[in-house]
Amino acid sequence: MKLSFDHLVWFKHKPENAIQPLSENGIQVIQGGRHESWGTYNTLSYFDFSYIEFLGIEQVSIAEQHEENRLITQIVKQLFKENREGPAKIAIRTDQINELAIKLREESFTVHGPIPGQRVTASGEVIKWTLLFIEDQPNELSLPFFIQWEKSDEERMAVFKEQGILGRHASENSKFESVGFVVRNLEETISTWGKLFNLSPSEEFRDEILQARCQKLELPGTNLLFCTPLGNGPAGKVLHERGETPFLVNLAETNQNIFIEMLNGYWRFQ
Repeated sequence: MKLSFDHLVWFKHKPENAIQPLSENGIQVIQGGRHESWGTYNTLSYFDFSYIEFLGIEQVSIAEQHEENRLITQIVKQLFKENREGPAKIAIRTDQINELAIKLREESFTVHGPIPGQRVTASGEVIKWTLLFIEDQPNELSLPFFIQWEKSDEERMAVFKEQGILGRHASENSKFESVGFVVRNLEETISTWGKLFNLSPSEEFRDEILQARCQKLELPGTNLLFCTPLGNGPAGKVLHERGETPFLVNLAETNQNIFIEMLNGYWRFQ
C-alpha cells in the first residue's frame, strides 16, 4: 500500500491573501476553487505532487452545519470560533483508501469514511477525491487524514503540465522538503506517527534556529519533522501560544537562505 505526503492544510480567513506575501518571497500561489457542499474555498501552492492548501470559509452557514468532513468541523472551530489562522493538518495520499480503512480498523483505530469530496475550479472543472479520517487522537497533535484522488498520479501530472501549474516559483526547482510539527514529547509522538506509516525515525538532532531537538520521518513527497522546544525560541513560542501543531514549512532549492515568520507560521527557505 502506497502512502505519500499530499498536502498541508493552512487555515486562513481569506486564502487569496496568501498570494502576495508568498509571491514576494518567490513562491507562487494560484487560485484553487470552491467546495460548494462544505462552504469553503482555497488557494494552492504546488511543489510537484506535494502542495500547501490555504483553506478558508466562504459560507459559514453551510460549513457550520457540516459534520461528515472532520476537516470542516476543525476549521469552523479553529478559524470561525477561535479566530486562529495558520498551519493546521496534513493529508496523506493513498491509492487504496478502502483497504487502508480496513487496515486501520484491524489496528484498533476508529475511522470515519471514506467519504467523497470535490472542488469546482474557476474554469468549471470538477475535481474529485475520497477522504478518510482517524477519530482516535492519542496525542494533542492531531493525526493526519488520508486522501485518494479520482485520477491516477499519471493523469494528474498530465493535467498539471497542461495547465502550467508546476515550476511557477522564482526557483523552478523549489521543493517542499518537510513540514515541521511542534510537540511536547518528541519520543512518544514520533513513535506513534512512525508506527502509523511503518517508518523509522532519523537520529535526533538539535535545530539551533528553532531552539529545539528534532527527529524526522522520511515520507515520500515531503518529510515530517517533529520538534520539542529547548528554550524560548520559535518552537517554544508556538507551543506556548497554540499547543501541538504544524508550524513550519521547510523549502529547499529556493536560491535563498532565510527564516521568516509569515501568515501565522514559520518558513525556512534554503
